[in-house]
Amino acid sequence: MTDSETLYDLLLDLDNRGYKAYKDIQGQYEFPNFTLIIDYVQGDPFASPSKLRVRVPQSVAKFPAELYNTPSRQVALRDYLTRQFDSACHRVSQHRGTGKSGTIAVCRMGQEVLDRTSAYINDDWLELRFVVGLPARGRRILGRQAAYMLCEDVPESIDRALVYANLDAADVRRHVETVEDADWLRSQLSERDLVSFVADGAILPRRSGVDDRPLQKNAVPFESPDSLRVTFDRPNGGEISGMGISKGVTLVVGGGYHGKSTLLRAIELGVYNHIPDDGREFVVTDPTAVKIRAEDGRYVAGVDISPFINNLPQNRPTTSFSTENASGSTSQAANIVEALEVGAKLLLIDEDTSATNFTIRDRRMQQLIAKEKEPITPFIDRVRQLLEEREVSTILVMGGSGDYFDVADTAIAMTEFLPSDVTEEVRQIAAEFATGRQPEGGEVFGEVRSRAIDPESIDPSRGKRSVKWQARDIDEIVFGTENIDLSAVQQLVDTGQLRAIAEAMVYLKQEYADGRRTLTELLDLIFSDIENRGLEVLSPFPQGDLAEFRRFEFAAALNRLRTLQTR
Repeated sequence: MTDSETLYDLLLDLDNRGYKAYKDIQGQYEFPNFTLIIDYVQGDPFASPSKLRVRVPQSVAKFPAELYNTPSRQVALRDYLTRQFDSACHRVSQHRGTGKSGTIAVCRMGQEVLDRTSAYINDDWLELRFVVGLPARGRRILGRQAAYMLCEDVPESIDRALVYANLDAADVRRHVETVEDADWLRSQLSERDLVSFVADGAILPRRSGVDDRPLQKNAVPFESPDSLRVTFDRPNGGEISGMGISKGVTLVVGGGYHGKSTLLRAIELGVYNHIPDDGREFVVTDPTAVKIRAEDGRYVAGVDISPFINNLPQNRPTTSFSTENASGSTSQAANIVEALEVGAKLLLIDEDTSATNFTIRDRRMQQLIAKEKEPITPFIDRVRQLLEEREVSTILVMGGSGDYFDVADTAIAMTEFLPSDVTEEVRQIAAEFATGRQPEGGEVFGEVRSRAIDPESIDPSRGKRSVKWQARDIDEIVFGTENIDLSAVQQLVDTGQLRAIAEAMVYLKQEYADGRRTLTELLDLIFSDIENRGLEVLSPFPQGDLAEFRRFEFAAALNRLRTLQTR
């Protein structure tokens, strides 16, 4: 059996040799309190770091089973262990040569608690996956530094982060119970006929557009209007109150810079759990909620946008609409229909990121431009039909048009980041000041067709043996020869999600895409496999940097693949 001393001596022997000699250390090594597994060794100090795992027996780690005995607690504890190991690695990681030399790191993490492949735990052991930049000067191995990293720094990080006795037990429990309570709250929404809940005391503003941590200075704690306040009794945290947003059509109104979009942003990210003290840890939303926006220039493949757009010039069909360069209105129509196709039951729309001619056509414009000359049926004329025919609710931020007063069930006004219920005022104003606009587009929304996917169109590898991919932050996937632009898919929060989506696209192509199955059927198959076997099913070898994603964002990535063909 290869042990830690063997690894140490081997690394010393490799000192000053060419970098590729590091390949000799790939394998498994038994340390006194854990097993170190070196799965992949980088070929160059500037290349992606080497991939390692540590497996610690529960006889050493000793985490109580109650901390991971449910799916929710499992995810929460694994998230906590990853964060603790990341923190411990930062203590010891240092620059030790050329390129990535000296790096010890886990996957990058934000405020959200996601199911990841970075850590696993059961009654027998726990496993943590991480990367190491094996040190070199130029392309010559720094063997002594490597020996110290793997045989001193890594064991120290394990001892700090992966042994229960060395952690703050109350902090571990709080992390696990916060996530469990959020999952429980989300599960209660439908029973209460709610689509979202925003807890009293929540801190919704963020520090900046590039810092998602809660605003600290001058942050206004959220406080629900009495008329919208609901109360829950959480399994761990006990009673909690806050604003419940009911199923239906909800307007969020108010002056500029008073918190309308901030509230909507918190609601759209309420499909995910958040770490304690994030400020939004008890803001929860229907898990099928999808943020919809205009997206000029996006690719669209065979989408039936006829509920919103008809009678285009040159008689272009809209029942199976395709374009290389969508306009604001056609892209927003496609985004809605695509979300409905894969099961969205809550649409989130902000006027700031919408095409004006898609959201409203007022009476004066109706008078000037006859309907037969206007292809667009605005969203205002479909929002009630979506609710009544398909049970799809909408939360809409609207500060510029009072025409939506006629279709709203609830209206919330934001003033200096505090909400008030102005539903009755909105109804009175709507009754007193009739707009005179005429509904457009007919009396029904119609069916939403699920498209069949051409499997050959999910292979932009130009005949190469395999599709190579790369995730670039949370904005782009390079998939074969194609760049998939996801900058407008605003509920993606983690690079690990893009990595997992790219793996899932390859998996779909290899396992299920046959030209007959619809997109909905393909998604059902993939997510059934993930539920039964975990994210690991997507990759042929162990990876520590994949994170859970929703069917909506996966479909969004597939729909933006410019080689995609449907029927």
